[in-house]
Amino acid sequence: MTSNEYKTLNNDQLASVSLKIAVLTVSDSRSETEDRSGQYLKQVVQNVGHELIDYALLKDDVYQIRAQVSQWIADAKVQVVLITGGTGFTGRDSTPEAVSVLFDKEVTGFGELFRQISYEQIGTATIQSRATAGFANATVIFCLPGSTHACQTAWEHIIQSQLDARNKPCNFVKHLSRCDKNSVAK
Repeated sequence: MTSNEYKTLNNDQLASVSLKIAVLTVSDSRSETEDRSGQYLKQVVQNVGHELIDYALLKDDVYQIRAQVSQWIADAKVQVVLITGGTGFTGRDSTPEAVSVLFDKEVTGFGELFRQISYEQIGTATIQSRATAGFANATVIFCLPGSTHACQTAWEHIIQSQLDARNKPCNFVKHLSRCDKNSVAK
């Protein structure tokens, strides 16, 4: 969909814009059955009408994370990547380091807004979150803390509306819709 085509859609057509989303859980301690945060993200993605394209659970290893995300951003079918886990300060937390080098553009406001909202819920503990987001090869990537509550906060207060084509005055859908992955300059 081009930018001009996007501008001509009415509200009903905008409501039907479904994005293709991959979910990655980064954890040294969880199995798929214990992955409440990843399960939460998979569920809410589908509940609002987006398509879950893929899911992976990886150990907190910078190169495995980077390889998986690189594979997804190279896949023209994947428009959004949601990552939960690995954003803290323990020795193996490495999601921001693994992913930020892939960003063509960082969405600096995401981390700032996430921490502002989290402050109202958990106080100054929010400074220990290194939540971040960015665009890489026409794919938007969100790196979230591993707690289900943090994923819920990010989804309900930020991500869901930014992945809704009806959200005004702006949203990420229009950027994803007009991006042709094969023509993105590096």
